[in-house]
Amino acid sequence: MTVKAVKMGCMAPNVYSKVPDGGWGWTVAFAFFFVEALTYGIIKSFGVFFNDLMESFDETNSRISWIISICVFVQTFTAPLSTVLSNRFGHRLVVMAGGVLISTGMVIASFARSVVDMYITIGVISGLGYCLSFLPTVTILSQYFDKRRSLVTAVASTGECFAVFSFAPAITALKEQIGWRYSLLSVGVLQLSIVVCGSLLRPIIIKEQEEVKAQPPEEPAETKYMLENEQTRTSIESIDSGVEITTSPSNVPGKTKAEPKSEEPKEHVQILAENNSTPPEPKTKLLDFSVMRDYSFICYALFGLFATLGFFAPSLYIIPLSLSLGIGKDHSAYILSAMAIAEVFGRISAGWVLNKKPIRKIYIELICVVLLSVALFAFPFASEFWGLMTCSIFFGFMLGTVAGTHIPLLAEDDVVGIEKMSSAAGVYVFIQSLAGLAGPPLAGVIVDTTQNYSSAFYSCAAGMVLGAVFLSLVRPCKVGLCHRPQRGAEESAAGAASDLPEDFIDMDIGKGENSGKGENSGKGENLGKGENSGKGSDNVV
Repeated sequence: MTVKAVKMGCMAPNVYSKVPDGGWGWTVAFAFFFVEALTYGIIKSFGVFFNDLMESFDETNSRISWIISICVFVQTFTAPLSTVLSNRFGHRLVVMAGGVLISTGMVIASFARSVVDMYITIGVISGLGYCLSFLPTVTILSQYFDKRRSLVTAVASTGECFAVFSFAPAITALKEQIGWRYSLLSVGVLQLSIVVCGSLLRPIIIKEQEEVKAQPPEEPAETKYMLENEQTRTSIESIDSGVEITTSPSNVPGKTKAEPKSEEPKEHVQILAENNSTPPEPKTKLLDFSVMRDYSFICYALFGLFATLGFFAPSLYIIPLSLSLGIGKDHSAYILSAMAIAEVFGRISAGWVLNKKPIRKIYIELICVVLLSVALFAFPFASEFWGLMTCSIFFGFMLGTVAGTHIPLLAEDDVVGIEKMSSAAGVYVFIQSLAGLAGPPLAGVIVDTTQNYSSAFYSCAAGMVLGAVFLSLVRPCKVGLCHRPQRGAEESAAGAASDLPEDFIDMDIGKGENSGKGENSGKGENLGKGENSGKGSDNVV
């Protein structure tokens, strides 16, 4: 079946007969690339303002770092709100509103007079805008692609990595010319372009074409009538033994007995019409919490919860670790850049591998998470520049394979499927928010306690290992542990139905007609005997 798109104007939704795997989806992927760059790219590049904010507000590094921690927490914690608004008002309007919030928060932050003002403007206002912009974009992108979903999403998500390359040096150079406040103001104005990206997110509607097969009009209806009359014949005859109602014309000897026949089929036609009428379409739920009853999704959400502990902390502590080993600042910056470059190749490679058929994508994700745990365990054993460089490249590559695919994998049947992707993504990211808020501070407490930056990587690795354990349970919960009894019952019912003979209906109808004839003949004989006996008695009198 070919893909057919119905064009109804630039603002109207795209209507396809099946998932297009392209079409307007390429424009949506282009928009997602820039949304990723202007959201996560800016968040990861915000470190260039840290020293300026510490000097201007006379605050410690920990208090300044809470700006991004609050921003990331609000972004992930309000994910269900993003899902509700997207289902109510559409992805396009929500993303455009998110772009306005992001830009407003950044612009107001450029006039902040205290770090608390930054908590409110960047942490709360822009954090909410990041949520409203990112999650609906990746959700609608998954709806435009099926076979190429993993590859397209992975390539489009590299906008975050390219933003780190370009924004960090550009903002640094801009600060030297106009200062950090006007530089932050410029970033806020630039992020207003998310509104343009959101306007490109045309909704998609999939309407499958039904193949109409020509069938004899009389036979199926007559068979149904005869089966239903066969079930009701006994009760009718018990009331009036002289009248038999059936749809077979051969069983109607006279006009007086044909009158009930003209009324009975009409009732059956009405009943059949009501039963065969298409049920009303269910209303779209704003937030479908039924995914929380799916054990496979619960395991996948716990995987995201623990794996998030290892997503952010390594990029925060790789430079302090390298400085503690006596590596210079310039070489430490090279290590972080190499990690970002490797992450780009990791995202693209994961998308290319997951695009192959046939392949069980959940198992590929599990292998990547296990290798990512190995990379985290390897950091404490590095003692010089090239050792840290090797670990950073390996970690960046494996981080790209996981970070670029763990949300799109919700659309796979092994987790929840494309139908519940929107609600599942909101709940999933909401659960991740707990680890996103607690991860960096937890690693900082461990470092302060042990006075060793290597312990931060151990805590991240422990969380990643727990995430791998729960990820390995997703597939068994989907097909084995939870659905095996129900599946066996369905198979037994299907087997029993297949054992029925093909002429089962004909045989039953034939028995009903024969029994009806026998009963009529018996009744006729009894009536005749009764009449004869009555006449005989009259003659005797």
